[in-house]
Amino acid sequence: MNEALRPLTLGEILDRTAQLYRRNFLLFAGVAAIPTGAMLLAFLPIGGAVGLFGVLGAQSGGSPSILSIGLIAGLVLIFFPVAVAVTVLSQAALTGASISTHMGRKPTIRAAIASVWPRFWTYLGLLLLQGIFSALIPGVIAAAVIGVLAYLVSQAGGNVATSAWLGFLMFVVGAAAFVYIVWRALGYVMGMAACIVEQKPAWDSLQRSVVLSKGARGRIFVMFLLVWALAMIVTMIGYIPTTILVALAATIGHGTQSAAAVIVGAEILNVLVNFTLQTLITPVYVIALVLMYYDQRIRLEGYDIDWMMERAGLADGQMPAAPPQIGSASAETMGPATVKES
Repeated sequence: MNEALRPLTLGEILDRTAQLYRRNFLLFAGVAAIPTGAMLLAFLPIGGAVGLFGVLGAQSGGSPSILSIGLIAGLVLIFFPVAVAVTVLSQAALTGASISTHMGRKPTIRAAIASVWPRFWTYLGLLLLQGIFSALIPGVIAAAVIGVLAYLVSQAGGNVATSAWLGFLMFVVGAAAFVYIVWRALGYVMGMAACIVEQKPAWDSLQRSVVLSKGARGRIFVMFLLVWALAMIVTMIGYIPTTILVALAATIGHGTQSAAAVIVGAEILNVLVNFTLQTLITPVYVIALVLMYYDQRIRLEGYDIDWMMERAGLADGQMPAAPPQIGSASAETMGPATVKES
């Protein structure tokens, strides 16, 4: 890490994100492409089956058979665990690569991905806990409350005023649940960085992220909005060819075999475009979150002072050890550096 550690503004974090991404584009694109490519390969049988049955259904004019529905359901059941594993692999590998490049190292694509496996179950547990506490629990509670209100609306007996108030309460509950879920999720987004850097278990990493996110959730939210806006612009540009193909299919003739074939081709192109966009955009989120993690440690714990003392050999009266390299034989788990907790 050549840049001096200091608190950064949101603009500086985004600028630093762009610099790291540009300097290490092949690394980040490769790390993002391999897991996403595995998900694409797992999805292709589902997309192919749906497209095939759609074409056959258009030719025969009948409804999908029980066999076709069962086949698609089986493929979905196979795809789901693959998607979960790929998500864990992608998030952990990209986070580790971001940490390493921020610290001035350049791991290989293979080493960054391979280093996830020793703590794969820890990372899986972390993402599951994030989903459970940020979305699942509040979502279930909100759904239960809305369900009760909907039942009361059905029992209102045509009373317009009562139904209106109950409908308004349903809207308030849904909006409040959405805001709460976003707020909770923003408090957990630095959990993966804490888990990798500080080698903490899943639950401790989640709590660590909550502590580090204090006073920063607004900045994190704005950062996500800016990156999301960029992603939307790129996505709109990328989906233009798919839209043109669908329009051509409509002009060729509704319900004909050639039109159905064009639509299937457009869906395949849509999947390929989505794969490319995910590969290019996902690293931006992860790099920015890693920089936010270090920035919060500097602001809340004076990590910049600890880092300089370690580099100077003044921490605990000992010379600092060289940080383990990602994928090195001596490192049991992946971590960019052994950092001293404040």
